[in-house]
Amino acid sequence: MKPSFFDALEHRPTAEREAALLAALPLQIANAQQNSRAMAAVLSGVDATQVNSRAALARLPVTRKHALLERQQAARAVGGSGDVFGGFSSLRFGAHMPRIFASPGTIYEPEGTRKDYWRMARAMFAAGFRPGQLIHNCFSYHFVPAGSMMETGAHALGCTVFAGGTGQTEQQVQAMAELAPAGYIGTPSFLKIIVEKAADMQVALPSLQRALVSGEAFPPSLRDWLAERGIAGYQCYATADLGLIAYETEARQGLVLDEGVLLEIVRPGTGDPVPEGEVGEVVVTTLNPDYPLIRFGTGDLSAILPGICPSGRSNTRIKGWMGRADQTTKIRGMFVHPGQIADIAKRFPEVLKARLVVSGEMANDAMTLQVETAGQPSDLLARIAEAIRDVTKLRGGVECVTPGSLPNDGLVIQDARSYK
Repeated sequence: MKPSFFDALEHRPTAEREAALLAALPLQIANAQQNSRAMAAVLSGVDATQVNSRAALARLPVTRKHALLERQQAARAVGGSGDVFGGFSSLRFGAHMPRIFASPGTIYEPEGTRKDYWRMARAMFAAGFRPGQLIHNCFSYHFVPAGSMMETGAHALGCTVFAGGTGQTEQQVQAMAELAPAGYIGTPSFLKIIVEKAADMQVALPSLQRALVSGEAFPPSLRDWLAERGIAGYQCYATADLGLIAYETEARQGLVLDEGVLLEIVRPGTGDPVPEGEVGEVVVTTLNPDYPLIRFGTGDLSAILPGICPSGRSNTRIKGWMGRADQTTKIRGMFVHPGQIADIAKRFPEVLKARLVVSGEMANDAMTLQVETAGQPSDLLARIAEAIRDVTKLRGGVECVTPGSLPNDGLVIQDARSYK
């Protein structure tokens, strides 16, 4: 079967894509400095024209969600400015910002007027949706942007949307039976509930042949369960801050990056890119001029896969969501952060990788820093132990392990305590 693509961007040569992204990067940096008060502060002193490589991008600060929330809260506390976005949005209230949404925190996100603002049409096409079809959208239209993210993408693809939203399972089944949509968009767990309810009601849903799911884990067991009932389910990875980040294809070998983002995988707690294949935090720079987030730390863990997708899409692939990067742990009344472990490791050129293991029982815990080392001078363990006390204000043991022996799971702090 001849490969089918949403547009020519998906199968352009890798070098061509990289050149286009790096050509757009200085322009987005300049836009952020000129039109986003918060990003101007973060990027103070940066020469936008010089941020034209991955290495230059990696030297910029990472802005994480907690910082975005703190700036928004500070701006709202002042009041009267209309800047509920903490200076991150380049848009203001009015015709260019038709909607505002809210995520837990509360973090507010603007929606602009550009077609397919959240860039979801590409993921829908990869999931098998085509122009002229009806899509049953079961993402929420209330507060959060998920419903609108999918609806605007469907409209850009040329589809009609039934705004199902969440809940009301029997009514969802009835609407699907009567409207015969080509497929479903929503969380995978709610799709399972709908299919089970339809079976209980003895209502057939023969048109329901495809689904694009997101918002939660989509394990192979559930994917297979849906397939047994004639539904081909595909997943995508998106956030309310960034829109689409990556999407699944018929190859089902990882998630292909969207064409409108630059993605890095960094060591949790730092802004340092990790080698290809190593698990770390997903950091994204979006080319969205309305909400120009530069090196935005998602807090999610993933890893880059080698090679290109068998579907013919030439963009980078990631493994998908692999957990959370924020591993801050309370030990003997003190918070220890992944960034502190990275700080300790950076002090010693012999240390290739470090992982703090917290063991024992709560209130009677112990911590051991496991380090992969290229060499082991006689006083190395003592010097690392001293650095642990200096950085964390806690005493901890040190254990040297063979290079490559620490798990590739993105964990910098492993909480192995007993909570019984």
